[in-house]
Amino acid sequence: MKVFESLVSGTNTVLWSYILIIMLIGLGLYFTFRTKFVQFRMIGEMIRLLGEGAKGDKKGVSSFQAFCISTASRVGTGNLAGVAIAITTGGPGAVFWMWLIALIGSASAFVESTLAQIYKVKDGDTFRGGPAYYMHKALNARWMGIIFAVLISITFGLAFNSVQANTITSAFNQSFGINKSLIAIVLTIITAIIIFGGIKRIAKVAELMVPFMAGAYILIALFIMVTNITEIPHVFKLIFESAFGIKEVAGGAIGAAMLNGIKRGLFSNEAGMGSAPNAAATAEVSHPVKQGLIQSLGVFVDTLLICSSTAFIILLSGQYTSKEQDGIILTQNALETSLGSWAGIFVAIIVLLFAFSSIVGNYYYGESNIDFIKNSKVWLNIYRIAVVGMVAFGSLASLKFVWSLADLFMALMAIINLIAIALLGKIAFSALADYRRQKAEGKDPVFKASNIKGLKNVEAWGETNSGLEK
Repeated sequence: MKVFESLVSGTNTVLWSYILIIMLIGLGLYFTFRTKFVQFRMIGEMIRLLGEGAKGDKKGVSSFQAFCISTASRVGTGNLAGVAIAITTGGPGAVFWMWLIALIGSASAFVESTLAQIYKVKDGDTFRGGPAYYMHKALNARWMGIIFAVLISITFGLAFNSVQANTITSAFNQSFGINKSLIAIVLTIITAIIIFGGIKRIAKVAELMVPFMAGAYILIALFIMVTNITEIPHVFKLIFESAFGIKEVAGGAIGAAMLNGIKRGLFSNEAGMGSAPNAAATAEVSHPVKQGLIQSLGVFVDTLLICSSTAFIILLSGQYTSKEQDGIILTQNALETSLGSWAGIFVAIIVLLFAFSSIVGNYYYGESNIDFIKNSKVWLNIYRIAVVGMVAFGSLASLKFVWSLADLFMALMAIINLIAIALLGKIAFSALADYRRQKAEGKDPVFKASNIKGLKNVEAWGETNSGLEK
C-alpha cells in the first residue's frame, strides 16, 4: 500500500498532469491545423449527421446511440462538482481556458474516433473497437494495446464507477435522508441488470437518459440566465478579465486559472484520452469520418453546453467566492440562491442521472477492452461482477485514495493513446480527405479499405462491406 501511496502522491500526480496537458494541447493544435480546422468548418455536417443517426433503424448500434454512450461517460458529476471547484480554486478565468481546450481538443476527438471506426471488429451483429484495437492492428503493438486495455478497465470500469456511485448515495442521503445502505442495494441491482444485458441494452439506456438529463440541466441554466439577463455582460467581463487581467498576472492567479480550466476541460470532455473511441467504434455508419465528426461534436456538448451551464449558475449566484470544498454542495448552494430551496432536490436527481449514466458508459469501455485482452465469457462475467462489487463498495466507502489512483491511471492511459494517434493521425487525415472528396461529388460517402493506399488489417471495410450490416 505504501508503494501505491507514493505513486499517487501529490508531486507525482501533478507531474503526470503537466506532461498530459502539454501533450494534449500540442497534439490538439497539430490535429486542428492538419485537418484544416475540421471542428469548426464541418460543425453543420456534425449536427446533420447526429440527426440522421437518431433516425436510424439498425440491427446493431446507431451512430446516435454510440454518441449517447460516449456522452453518458463524459457527462458525470465532474460537470457539476468539477467545474465548481475549478472556478473557486482558479477563479472565473478558468471558464475561458475550459472553453479554449474544448475547441482545440475536439480535433483530437475526431482523429481518435475515426481511427476507432477504421479498425473496429465484428462482435455478433454489432462492432467493438477503440485504442487497444488500433494499437494492435495499425501499429502491430498488441502489448501496447493490452497495457491500455488494463488501464482503462481499472480506471473507468472500477475506480471511476466507485466514485460515481459514492456521489449518488451522498446526494440522496443529504437531500432525502435515505439510508446509504438502501441506496447502495438498489443502485447495485439496477447496474447489474443493465450491464449483464450487453451493449444493446447499454446503448438503449444511454439513448433514453442522455438527451433528457442534459436537456433538463441546460434548460435550468438557460432559465437562470434569462432571469438574470442584465448580469450576463458582467459575467463575460468577469471571465475574460480573470483570464487575462493585469491584476491576475501580477498575482499569479492567471496560472491557477489556466491550470484549473485546462484540467477541467480535458478531464471532462476526454478528448484525446482514448475513452470515447470505444463507444465510437460500436456505431454502424457508411464512413468512419461520420462517427469521428459526431464524437467531435460530443466535446462541444460536454464542455461548451453542460460545463458552461454549471459555470454560469455558479457565477450568476455569486458563489464563486465561496470557500466550500465540496463541489456538489457548492453547485447546490448556487442553484438554491437562484431558484430556492427546491433546487437541492433537483441537484440530487441530476446527480443520479449524470452519475448513473457515467457508470453505464464507463462499464462498456471496460467490457470492450476485456474482450480485447481475452474474448471469453468467463472473463467478461468476472469483470461484470467486479464492476457491480465496486459500485456497491463505492456507495458506502471513502474514496480519496481510489480517486487519486484513478487520476494517475487515466493520465498514463491518455499518454499511451496520444502516442498512438500521433503516429496514426495521417490515416485519419486520409479518411477525411476521402470523405470530403465524395461529398464534393454529391455522394453520401461510403468507405472501403482500398480508399486509403496501403491500409492493412482492416476487418469491417472490405470491398463488399461498407461497415454496415446488410
